[in-house]
Amino acid sequence: MTLIFYYAWELITKTNAIQLVQAVIILSLAAFAIIFLKLRTLSWIVTTIGPQVLIIMAFVFQPELRKIFLRLGQNINFSSIFHMKKTKSSIDFKQVMEGAETLSKMKKGMLLIFPRNTKIDDVIESGVRLDADLTAALLITIFGHETPLHDGASIIEGNKIIAAGCFLQRLSERADIKKTFGTRHRAGLGLSEATDAVVLIVSEETGAISLAYDGDLKYGCTSDEIVKKLEELLITNKDRR
Repeated sequence: MTLIFYYAWELITKTNAIQLVQAVIILSLAAFAIIFLKLRTLSWIVTTIGPQVLIIMAFVFQPELRKIFLRLGQNINFSSIFHMKKTKSSIDFKQVMEGAETLSKMKKGMLLIFPRNTKIDDVIESGVRLDADLTAALLITIFGHETPLHDGASIIEGNKIIAAGCFLQRLSERADIKKTFGTRHRAGLGLSEATDAVVLIVSEETGAISLAYDGDLKYGCTSDEIVKKLEELLITNKDRR
C-alpha cells in the first residue's frame, strides 16, 4: 500500500494534477459531512446529481486526466529488468553546453529535446530529418542564424541531432508560471507535462538557460547545474554483455 500511494502521489505531482486531488478531497469531505449530520435533503440532492457531477468533473479536469493516462506506464522500462549495468548516455554534454552558452550570449533562442521512454515520433516527423553528429557548431548554425530550422525544436538522441525545425503543438496551460514566458518556454514545458522528455531552453529575450522535465521548469540554471541534471536524467541502461 505504501508503494501504491507513493507512485500514485508521484504521478499526480509530475502531471500537476494536484487541483484534481483537491477537488476530490473537498467533495468527499462535503459528502461525509452531509452523511454524518444526516441532512436528508442534501443527501437526496447529492445522490441525485452525483453521477452528473462526476461527468462534469471529467470535462473540467480533462487536461489533468489526459496527463495522468499519458503518464501511466511510460516510466516503466521493461527492458531494464534484464539489464544490470548502468552507464551514462553517450550524449556529449560539453558540445550541448558550448552551443547553449554561445547562443545565450548572442541572445538567440534554442529548444533541444532529449527523449527518454515516451515515443515522440509525431514531433520528429513534423521537422526535418538530419541524423547529424551533435556539435556545438551545428547547434549554433541551426539556432544562431535566420535559417528555416531556427524557429523549431531539435531532437537529440545518443550523440546525434535526429531532426530540427520540429513543431510542438501543445503549450502548457499552467497559470503559475511567469507571464513573460513566451511560446518557446510554454512549448517545452507542455511537452514535459505530456511526456517524460527533457527539454533544454535558451531564452531569446534574456539569454537564460532552463530545463523542463517531469512537468516542471527550472529557469535560469548555471551550466554546471544543467550538465549535472542532464547526466542524472539521461542515464540509460546498457545491455549486459
